[in-house]
Amino acid sequence: MTTTAPLGAEERTDPATGPADGRRAVLRRIRPGNGFVFVLPFLLVFGLFMVWPIVQGLWMSFTDTSLALRDTGFVGFDNYTEAFGDPDVWSSLGNTVFFTAISSVPLVLVALAMALLVHSGLAGQWAWRLAFFAPYLLPVTVVTLIWTWLYQPELGLGNQLLDSFGIAPVSWLSDESVAMWSIAGLTVWWTVGFNFLLYLAALQSLPTTFDEAAALDGAGAWRRLWSITLPQLRRTTGLVAMLQILASLKVFDQIYILTKGGPNGSTRPVLEYVYDVGFTGYRLGYASAISYLFFALIIVVSLVQFRLFRRED
Repeated sequence: MTTTAPLGAEERTDPATGPADGRRAVLRRIRPGNGFVFVLPFLLVFGLFMVWPIVQGLWMSFTDTSLALRDTGFVGFDNYTEAFGDPDVWSSLGNTVFFTAISSVPLVLVALAMALLVHSGLAGQWAWRLAFFAPYLLPVTVVTLIWTWLYQPELGLGNQLLDSFGIAPVSWLSDESVAMWSIAGLTVWWTVGFNFLLYLAALQSLPTTFDEAAALDGAGAWRRLWSITLPQLRRTTGLVAMLQILASLKVFDQIYILTKGGPNGSTRPVLEYVYDVGFTGYRLGYASAISYLFFALIIVVSLVQFRLFRRED
């Protein structure tokens, strides 16, 4: 003899999680602190290699720590006061800002032009993409070696091209008025591929309905570019500009290898001056103070950019 359970007494189920009783059992086994076990290895590594060096460097900036002396004392804000009155700090900061200005603009505009060229359906897509992005994969030592040959005064390709047009040769890396422009040109060739990739991905994700409708209405290619395509790339342009400005402010490698800040300090950026003060002058405390002032400047620039782009959106 079989019995039938009363209506509603059967086990209730949830289509997403299974039986209600099983779901309650799983919830009982989950504790709020269980997730901490999974993130603990990351927190340990992050604290050891990121948080602790930042805290240690900040404390060092308030001392007269030196590589040459063991005894260090607390000096308060003396290092920061000295940094504000140091003409070398201001000159290296001016070089950094100048490099950022002359490199960031072409790195945005050239990357956009390259992405538009490839997105237009140019023949040999793979070759163009490889040619545009490949330099970005090269290490800085290889890039500087290539451009050292190109900038060589007697046999370099740069002066040979100028000579073919009847123009006097240029001291690309030893002339104070030209050296920073030469380094900016190298940087554009080397790093524009990353910005090109960002723009190309944005172009490929844009809807085609607006462009097709404008073409049906008789709008030409340039009109569609200025009125439809570029406005839709506003957020991508803001992202590329922000990343590029921050990257240019932190320039160090190519300048140090090519010119070591010369001639006469005309290309020395802030980070190279920090390196010179800390590891050549042995004044780690003073170098730390300069680096934290520069870090504060980068934070301010980032916040200003974020506010500007957010207001535009």
